[in-house]
Amino acid sequence: MKRFGVEVQLKNTPCLDKEFMPILRFNRAFLATAKKPFSVAVERADGQMASCSTFIHGTEEMFEADCYYIERLVKTILWMKGGYKVYVAGDDKVYEYLKSTYAAGGQQEFDWDYMGNIFEKPFEVVMVDTVPEAKDSPKAMGGHLGGCRIGFDAGGSDRKVSAVVDGETVYSEEVVWFPKINSDPDYHYDGIVAALKSAASHMPRVDAVGVSSAGIYINNRTMSASLFLQVPKELYEEKVKDIYIRAITDTFGDVPYSVINDGDVSALAGAMSLGENSVLGIAMGTSEAVGYVDGEGRITGWLNELAFVPVDAHPDAMRDEWSGDIGCGVKYFSQDSVIKLAPRAGIELDESLSPAEKLKVVQKLMAEDDERAIKVYDSIGVYLGHTLAYYFDLYGCKHVLLLGRVMSGKGGDLILERAKAVLADEYADIASLINPCLPDEKFRRVGQSMAAASLPEA
Repeated sequence: MKRFGVEVQLKNTPCLDKEFMPILRFNRAFLATAKKPFSVAVERADGQMASCSTFIHGTEEMFEADCYYIERLVKTILWMKGGYKVYVAGDDKVYEYLKSTYAAGGQQEFDWDYMGNIFEKPFEVVMVDTVPEAKDSPKAMGGHLGGCRIGFDAGGSDRKVSAVVDGETVYSEEVVWFPKINSDPDYHYDGIVAALKSAASHMPRVDAVGVSSAGIYINNRTMSASLFLQVPKELYEEKVKDIYIRAITDTFGDVPYSVINDGDVSALAGAMSLGENSVLGIAMGTSEAVGYVDGEGRITGWLNELAFVPVDAHPDAMRDEWSGDIGCGVKYFSQDSVIKLAPRAGIELDESLSPAEKLKVVQKLMAEDDERAIKVYDSIGVYLGHTLAYYFDLYGCKHVLLLGRVMSGKGGDLILERAKAVLADEYADIASLINPCLPDEKFRRVGQSMAAASLPEA
């Protein structure tokens, strides 16, 4: 298959999506003939910088391919690491294209607007002679189990809290709540405080509090989170951005605390259960939630929003309704992927059902070894095999922990088996370096809220 004059060769294609063009395969084919140096850097919070040196063709014939390759690279860095200022060096025309693309009215206006809001600074693309060098500030978090600790895990349908004393969970509770449909931030605040107080009542004191929550957190502040979807913007600024900080300090005073994205806490729980570092956690559920613990056991502070990182270079790839972009992970590694592929396999899904209910229909068929359902999960396994090679290219992760509703049951087993086969067949240079696996009982015992409790150093 070919795009922008770049020929992409594949041995393995999804049986229900023959047009799938893995982004890593496209990139490798593109770079095979690209010789002109080009550099990109993205500035993040607190002067941190993501930096990348690569190549383009720099010819009129390959201009479209150059623009596509660099734009997808920039988007990948933005959603993997985050940032509000893009530095480029190497080609004036590609720079002009990027500047017009990441702008109001541009093709990537969504990313331009979103990143500007997250980092509370105007988003811009600038041309320089030499891009700044990479600079990261990963934090050693987790694994701190001494003393009396609280771990709070804020989910979209329930909230969990654990009281942990010297590494032993002495109390835990799970309470149903409805954060996504409540517009009053006091509802959320009161629920958080109630959970904290409940856990505290089972310990002699509180030495530290760790919070795991869906969303984007910078310096413990809630920059974006679906839990507060209905909260008006003016109230969000006033009462949500510091909601966890206020809840903890109002309740316990000056105690150490950490507020971290739930994907990172899942990866941390995986690292604790495996007894290993360099863990990428991927939860395939409503969306694709991702977290990462580096080789030193540290949380990087990166966004890790791989749901919006491109994985498919085909021009007719499925479009994500939220970001408006095509070919991004959310449509390949979530219940959306199952729902997308099911009709292609001949499975009719009742449109009156919710996405979660549609997933259950296909899971039931898979449990019965229905050939149509097998094709759905086999196709997702091919997606995953190609994409895990790409994620390894980005992170260098040794372990990948696969979580979430899509990975449950026989379907998850088939996805994992097929992904490993594709890795071995197409990416022999990577297959022996990466270990995709499902959670075991030890991981379940560690749990999200207990891992959260271990975040701050008391």
